[in-house]
Amino acid sequence: MGLFVRQLLAGRDFGESDYFAAQMANFVYLIGDDEKRTCMVVDPAWDIPGIIDLVDREGLTLIGALVTHYHPDHVGGDIFGHHIAGLPDLMSLRPVTVHVNKAEKDGVKKVTGLSENDIEAHEGGDEIAIGSHTVKLLHTPGHTPGSQCFLTSSALVSGDTLFIGGCGRVDLPGSNPEDMYRSLTQVLSKLPSETVLFPGHNYASRPVSTIGDEKSQNQYMRINSLADWNALMGA
Repeated sequence: MGLFVRQLLAGRDFGESDYFAAQMANFVYLIGDDEKRTCMVVDPAWDIPGIIDLVDREGLTLIGALVTHYHPDHVGGDIFGHHIAGLPDLMSLRPVTVHVNKAEKDGVKKVTGLSENDIEAHEGGDEIAIGSHTVKLLHTPGHTPGSQCFLTSSALVSGDTLFIGGCGRVDLPGSNPEDMYRSLTQVLSKLPSETVLFPGHNYASRPVSTIGDEKSQNQYMRINSLADWNALMGA
């Protein structure tokens, strides 16, 4: 018994009839305490009643929401002419504290319309209790200024910072290529090789990887200098 990470895929595990959700291939995660039966949801979006139903069917009590970054496909909002359900819908059905990095707070509020009272802003390195266990918040800017990953004793939920075989885009408003380079090479690459990687999207032929596999196979994790990184990224 311990802390678990449960991976849910949009268009398959929830939002089954939503073609756009399936196309975007977002992962939502439940991080929870198996013994206490409490959990937090990572990046709830697309089908909030469906996600809550999964929580309830597992006999879990939802105690919070963890946000990797403020883009609408992860927190709800409007994108590409579509409206995506997200945090506001969660707060109306199952109000909980929403945990964000302090550099992402304004973006989350703007995209979702959440109030200051809905959000708890964190520094990188903060830890959040889930039952008898803790999750460490790693500030990993690059894709957005306040992107963060969630580290357990054996797993990393990486949002749009690190993918299997890739990394998040750095050509969007608020993105920063040099920040991404540092997040990958000075933060995530320092994690134990056996750390299981749970990415923010289903972009690969397998749903999970390890930090060791990414360090050996992912070109974005194998860059030796900022100059080489800028050449790869076209900066």
